[in-house]
Amino acid sequence: MAELNSQNNPAENEPVYYPTIAEIVGKTPLIRLQRIPGVGNQIRNNIILGKLEGNNPAGSVKDRPALSMIKKAQERGDIAPGDTLIEATSGNTGIALAMVAAILGYKMVLVMPDNQSLERRQSMTAYGAELILTPSSGGMEYARDYAKQLQKEGRGIVLDQFSNRDNPLAHIEGTGPEIWEDTKGRITHFVSSMGTTGTITGVSTFLKAQNPHIQIIGVQPTEGSQIPGIRKWAPDYLPKIFEANRVDSLEYVNQMEAEEMCRRLAREEGIFCGVSAAGTLVAALRIAERIENATVVFVVCDRGDRYLSTGVFPA
Repeated sequence: MAELNSQNNPAENEPVYYPTIAEIVGKTPLIRLQRIPGVGNQIRNNIILGKLEGNNPAGSVKDRPALSMIKKAQERGDIAPGDTLIEATSGNTGIALAMVAAILGYKMVLVMPDNQSLERRQSMTAYGAELILTPSSGGMEYARDYAKQLQKEGRGIVLDQFSNRDNPLAHIEGTGPEIWEDTKGRITHFVSSMGTTGTITGVSTFLKAQNPHIQIIGVQPTEGSQIPGIRKWAPDYLPKIFEANRVDSLEYVNQMEAEEMCRRLAREEGIFCGVSAAGTLVAALRIAERIENATVVFVVCDRGDRYLSTGVFPA
């Protein structure tokens, strides 16, 4: 057998491009649920699809806006490597920002209510971020105010995911087009949790431009429910990026049904995800009960491993 060398294998001399971790954000799989939708949806010919955002490198849909907010600000000259960035977060955005800051050479200060899971705290600090915990009694509202106070004191620059247009832009340029392409334009309903509202605002902007008949459904918590990633804001704290006309209807989900669906997704579909994703599926299934011949897409926002200490997944 002839010895293999570069002359026998000219491809060995061709340059090979290897992506950086920032370049693999997005392009997440869209998968079909098999067991949870049940016989009813098979009879009505509905397809339920989940967008697996936990496949992003930092483990959630927030990788997209985190990368967008920092890169766009850098391109505009608003920030430069070495600067200190500040953000209030309940978890996923903070983890994603900490990762992007590590990639691009920024210092990251994250402000988070102290009732969030231990895994979230550890993930943020693992990326090198400074974590400031605020009283849970003040909720995210207090954390947001505290972050702005730090900026006033000259501690750094607040990215402000709640009013930063580069947040929904990430979904106008990425998530929306991916869903449209992967469904070959057959999507009829898009269901998303509402937190910062960046995902639902951005995806709706893109999908409605392709087909104005696509229904956009937002998911919010019932009164008293505490579901990470799904919330209803007081009027003074409503995200400025939110555009109410881009959401056709709302579905309200309670904490118990979201947590139970979280466990079912792992046991019955092999999808290990967080509570907000499960709550979104609860809403998606309700929608599917009322329609037929539909392609319903919901966002699987993150992975379940950052909820282990919360007791959602009992040992």
